[in-house]
Amino acid sequence: MNEVFADLHVHIGRSQNNKPIKITAARSLNFANIAKECYDRKGISMVGIIDCASPYVIEDIENFLKEGEAYELEKGGIIYKDKVCIILGSEVETSEINEEGKTGSAHNLCYFPKLEDIKEFSKEMSKHIKNITLSTQRSDISGYELIDIVEKHHGILVPAHIFTPHKSYYGKCTKKLERIFKEKYSHIPAVELGLSSDTFLADEISELENKTFLTNSDAHSLPKIAREYNKLALEDINFEELVKALKGQEGRKVECNYGLDPKLGKYHRTYCETCEKTIPGEAPVTKCDTCDSKNITMGVYDRIEIIKDKKESKSPTNRPPYIYQIPLQFIPGLGGKTIDKLLQTFGTEMTILHKISKDDIEGVVGGKLAGIIEEARKGELAIQAGGGGVYGKVTTKKDS
Repeated sequence: MNEVFADLHVHIGRSQNNKPIKITAARSLNFANIAKECYDRKGISMVGIIDCASPYVIEDIENFLKEGEAYELEKGGIIYKDKVCIILGSEVETSEINEEGKTGSAHNLCYFPKLEDIKEFSKEMSKHIKNITLSTQRSDISGYELIDIVEKHHGILVPAHIFTPHKSYYGKCTKKLERIFKEKYSHIPAVELGLSSDTFLADEISELENKTFLTNSDAHSLPKIAREYNKLALEDINFEELVKALKGQEGRKVECNYGLDPKLGKYHRTYCETCEKTIPGEAPVTKCDTCDSKNITMGVYDRIEIIKDKKESKSPTNRPPYIYQIPLQFIPGLGGKTIDKLLQTFGTEMTILHKISKDDIEGVVGGKLAGIIEEARKGELAIQAGGGGVYGKVTTKKDS
């Protein structure tokens, strides 16, 4: 088996001819630049680009293939420079009814093997989405209905950032995923945890025990690619191998999840919209400790405390380890020029985070910064929890 680093949730900001795709994403995020960033700087061998159902992006992909540096694989995926496998995906927002009869929204990651498959998916979804050219537009169907359309076009569906407060199944729509998907629940091989949760929190929910966990970046800019990622064991890099890994078939698997400490996520704790602050205290926090207001954005940590059905977090025996990873961009004192210097010396961010010794890093950036990077790699930096759309902050050593 080969060791493959994969980030399966990366957005496109603009098409090659500057058409808007994901409004909140950087203009530099286009199909070609994502492939190059993964190859040149990140060390990511498999990337899921999840705005490929936009007709503007489909046109970009067709032009990208014509240039000759990339080609489609028989077993699914597009190979760039023989090193990076691009998985074609679409993030779709579905409409769900929660237990109280209120309407909520959830995001779904839909992955497809071939360009022709996602082209046909795009045509069909244009009947359910007002503007198919834009990313993650709300559809008029539920997840239960969407999964049939995805499978019709040879794809798989993975619920996205499942706990976040605004656009997710557990965060807005349900206490049980199986309530939404019913008999089709077994068709879902994996769920995406999101930046504000981790394995230990998710494994407090019993219905997730047989689901593979994915840790992806949900990148809205090039530097944020691989802020969370997965280490896969695959025979080769293609769509079929990815599906086997998500299903745990024939020795393929997710070997490790690398993610932010969930306290760094921007929805980890409950946030008071009136006082504009993260609310401390024992979960679940349901009102502000300062103004007593219930004008709050419920945090992931607090939401899980409400919906969990286990007394303690206990992972199934085949659950891979979850390693807290602080990307270079989050590490205090590391500016853009210093990161560029490290990348020019050592190649990719994966190499710096996993393989290079502290002494080698010190030779490039000096002892102080090398020490901070080492503390980050060992999980020895303190974190101020995020909430309400504001990321957490890496500060000082835990024992300081």
